[in-house]
Amino acid sequence: MTWTAWLLIGAALVFFMQCGFAMVETGFTRAKNTGNILFKNFVDFCIGCVCFLFLGFGLMMGVDYVAGVIGVPNLDIFSCFRTLFDGAEAVGQAVYDEAVSTAASFVFNLVFCATAATIVSGAMAERTRFLAYCVYSAMISLIVYPVEAGWVWNSQGWLVNLGVGFVDFAGSGAIHTVGGTASLIGIIFLGARIGKFERDENGKVIKVNAIQGHNMTIGALGVLILWFGWYGFNGAAATEEGQLARIFVTTTIAPSVALLVAMIYTWIRNKKPDLVMSMNASLAGLVGVTAGCSNVDIIGSLVIGIVSGFLVMGVTWLLEHKLHLDDCVGAVPVHFANGIWGIVAVGFFDVENGLFYSGSWELLGIQLLGIVAILAWTTVCMIIFFAAIKYVPVMIKYKTVKPAEVIAYGKTWNGLRCNPEEELIGLGISEHGLTSSYPDFVPSVPSYDGEGDDVDISGVVPANIDLAPANESKYTKITIITGQEKFLTLKDAMAKIGVTGMTVTNVMGCGTQAGKTGQYRGVKTTMHLLPKVQVEIVVSTVDPKMVVAVAKKVLDDGKYGAGKIFVTGIENVMRVRTGETGMEALTNEPEPAPAE
Repeated sequence: MTWTAWLLIGAALVFFMQCGFAMVETGFTRAKNTGNILFKNFVDFCIGCVCFLFLGFGLMMGVDYVAGVIGVPNLDIFSCFRTLFDGAEAVGQAVYDEAVSTAASFVFNLVFCATAATIVSGAMAERTRFLAYCVYSAMISLIVYPVEAGWVWNSQGWLVNLGVGFVDFAGSGAIHTVGGTASLIGIIFLGARIGKFERDENGKVIKVNAIQGHNMTIGALGVLILWFGWYGFNGAAATEEGQLARIFVTTTIAPSVALLVAMIYTWIRNKKPDLVMSMNASLAGLVGVTAGCSNVDIIGSLVIGIVSGFLVMGVTWLLEHKLHLDDCVGAVPVHFANGIWGIVAVGFFDVENGLFYSGSWELLGIQLLGIVAILAWTTVCMIIFFAAIKYVPVMIKYKTVKPAEVIAYGKTWNGLRCNPEEELIGLGISEHGLTSSYPDFVPSVPSYDGEGDDVDISGVVPANIDLAPANESKYTKITIITGQEKFLTLKDAMAKIGVTGMTVTNVMGCGTQAGKTGQYRGVKTTMHLLPKVQVEIVVSTVDPKMVVAVAKKVLDDGKYGAGKIFVTGIENVMRVRTGETGMEALTNEPEPAPAE
């Protein structure tokens, strides 16, 4: 009973990983698609639950298993669930225990099935029709995952009974390789997002653009939630304390090492460590160690983590710069590449039958055969399913089944990808009518509470600047545009010279420098529009040349991007409440006397 309870607790942790996937995918993509991504992470689990209940669970874990390949569909889950109400005294302890085991197995295997399905959401984000994703979720939960997972985990599965037995303790192959393969095929059928690749007149890619995520805080939270849930993912099937302890250690070491590898490599190569690549590397380490988490030692988990770190970076570069495929969050490098590596790694590092420990090639050969079989099954199924999702609506709309015509029509409209105008405005709006998915439906703005640095302005003299034609006006407006970090210091300096009021606006902009360059998941980026603050000051009694001089003193740090100062003339000004104009409207009003 104790270990059944732990199995269900582990299943709950794996379910919580749906939140992690939602946060990662949301943070690593653009805000306009947030609502769509969140909805997909809800719906793939719920669709998967129904599909797995009526068909998938029977195909995977059915007692009547045909030739070690597939279970005979049944609805035993319904009858065994009734037994839980009858109790052990009515049906016998053995029958009751079997019913408990079946119910727990259903929940446990369901959350793993949902994980395989949800991996695809991030890779195909920002341009996939919601209905198309719902159909995909049903297909992978009904057929694709249950069949191959039965080979791996049903006691009658052909891989389980092959020689010393195929080893995939928690699903590097059965879950992550399947989800990663579906992601790879999906992005091939789908095509890249608008603006991801720039092409010449011959269609050759000449530049790869980074489409950056909008919220690294949410993305990082998602990665940490996934790591936390992974202890249940890898450890839920443990049956004794020593095994559980081993799993927790290897599940900690591999992602830690993988993250450090990516951080150090990107730090050396790009002069700055890449946050997103490093976070993806930690997930890659988790995927890589999942198959052998119970079967490898510390040395094995260290090597798995090192390879996972390099592998996720290499495959990311290969996808974008050589294959020109658009994977929004890095699902293919993380799950496909490292899922395969995790299966192969067991063949080397399994402490009993691994090549480096036993000297035998048997397990390695079985691992290679198993992963090839999983890849072949998933590839064939997903090609059929994605082709049907994409082109069947085309056949219906245009009333043709001729391949050339179907493909030609499918380039402008199909059942898999949304229209360009829908993609540009964001799937949150076009698919669900959500203008925003954030509090109060508006983005947050920076706060400027606090004090700035103390700047000595005692020796500042009025700037030598021509104020014409403003010198013929009664008042002068000075507009200062600079970095947000300099505002507090500027505000305090203005107060020292008698400036009594200002208007502050958060803006985006750039000058001739065209923004700053950086790296995002290994792709060079240029931030053309940088966050700035615009300060508008209207003066009459204060010398505008002094305002300009003090502003220059505060802002000039000798670096590009210090800011701009604009000077214009103002004809007049009015205080709305009193109707006062001119100087009286610009000066502070006396505090009203307190009421008696």
